[in-house]
Amino acid sequence: MAVSIAQRPAAGARFFILTFLTAFIFHHSVAETSTGASASQEQPHRRFEYKYSFKGPHLSQSDGSIPFWIHTGNAIPSADQVRITPSLRSQRGSVWTKNKVAFEHWEAEVTFRVSGRGRMGADGLAVWFTSTQGLDGPVYGAADQWNGVGVFFDSFDNDGKKNNPAIIVVGNNGNLVYDHQNDGTTQALGTCLRDFRNKPYPIRAKITYYKQTLTVMINNGFTPDKEDYEFCTKVDNMIIPNEGFFGISAATGGLADDHDVLSFLLFRLTEPGQQPPPVESEIPKEEKDKYQEEFQNFQQELDKKKEEFQKEHPDVQGEPIEDLYESVNDREIRQVFEGQNRIHLEIKQLNRQLAMILDEQRRYVSVITDEIAKKGTNAEHTFTQHANMTLGLSFLCVCRNSFFESLKQIGSVQHQGNAGGMGTYETIQHFNDIKEHLHVVKRDVEHLVQRNNPGDKVVKCPEMPAMPSCLSTVHFAIFVVVQSVLFFCYIMYKSQQEAAAKKFF
Repeated sequence: MAVSIAQRPAAGARFFILTFLTAFIFHHSVAETSTGASASQEQPHRRFEYKYSFKGPHLSQSDGSIPFWIHTGNAIPSADQVRITPSLRSQRGSVWTKNKVAFEHWEAEVTFRVSGRGRMGADGLAVWFTSTQGLDGPVYGAADQWNGVGVFFDSFDNDGKKNNPAIIVVGNNGNLVYDHQNDGTTQALGTCLRDFRNKPYPIRAKITYYKQTLTVMINNGFTPDKEDYEFCTKVDNMIIPNEGFFGISAATGGLADDHDVLSFLLFRLTEPGQQPPPVESEIPKEEKDKYQEEFQNFQQELDKKKEEFQKEHPDVQGEPIEDLYESVNDREIRQVFEGQNRIHLEIKQLNRQLAMILDEQRRYVSVITDEIAKKGTNAEHTFTQHANMTLGLSFLCVCRNSFFESLKQIGSVQHQGNAGGMGTYETIQHFNDIKEHLHVVKRDVEHLVQRNNPGDKVVKCPEMPAMPSCLSTVHFAIFVVVQSVLFFCYIMYKSQQEAAAKKFF
């Protein structure tokens, strides 16, 4: 019995050690698994490709073209967006890259708006990556039987199943004809239902092709957050051409929407651990020589135009080009002077108003003086009013003089600024003096109001005498009856005209 009791602690210790070792090995294996998963989920390197992108402002050039892109059909480029189709019936338009894209992995971010006045719209917008440019055709304004992939933002329900607006991914090897009647659902590789019409903010779509997997993320346009994406659809084991063109197209039918693309940004993806290819290796030597030759020709033409301009305008020679542009310091000084000019104009306006008040006070004093000289009654009360008016006149004169001093100080500040362009401390001091003078004017005016109106008595205007009535009750009743009869006659006449017009329809 004693032996069994002594063996119990030893067995418990062995069990505790085994449990600890098992837990340690398990946590170690979990840590290794999580580390491997995080390494496998490492994000690829992204590099922006400006030759296959566009965005505002200054999206289009002066001739209406988009750099590195072409537009066809009813597309209308502007400074901040490309309107692929306007809200008119049976419109088609598209934009395509001029050069082919030869990226193994890529990511495209598209920002667009689809807006219309009706509850339903048509037909939709499409983002393409195809081996050839589908400049015109029946599939959202692009060619059918394409070789590549298209991401369709379909806004019209052709099959009547109430599954639109929807985002559909359709692949094609160049032999399939798009199924319009069923909205491409029989050929869709992935789809999701999202309403992208008439949203408060632009819709953002992120299309990623990485390791033969196409992923579509969507920003629903309810928030201004640009990174608020949600999952739409994913297509695995997708094979697309190694080289192709990116494009955006849209079309309208019996119903019409405005399809506006604000930006298209393309990024080249590189797997983690791989060195991104240098920029020089992407441009062939022939294209480099061609661009260099164009640059030299342009430089020669520019030099010729400079010489011709100098011959025609000899008095302009020798002026530095930098003088044509405004520096940061010049801009700040200009803004200070513009603020001083606005203050100067406001004080001038106040000065004119004070001058008008002074003229009125002088006129009132002269009228009261004449009344005292003529009547001579209530002399003491009238004398008190006269003294108050005289005191008010003196206060207004003081206010006017203070405004004149403020105007002089502002004029001196502007003169100093135009002469030297510096002196920030003196400018601040002058503004403080102007502020103090304005406070003095405010206190003087309040004091003047208290003197002229002691005891907070409200001065009322004299009441107007009752105006005699020019219209009797009988005349008013006759007028109302005649007006009612004319109104009913007009209503009957209009109804007869409308009934006669309906006969022709």
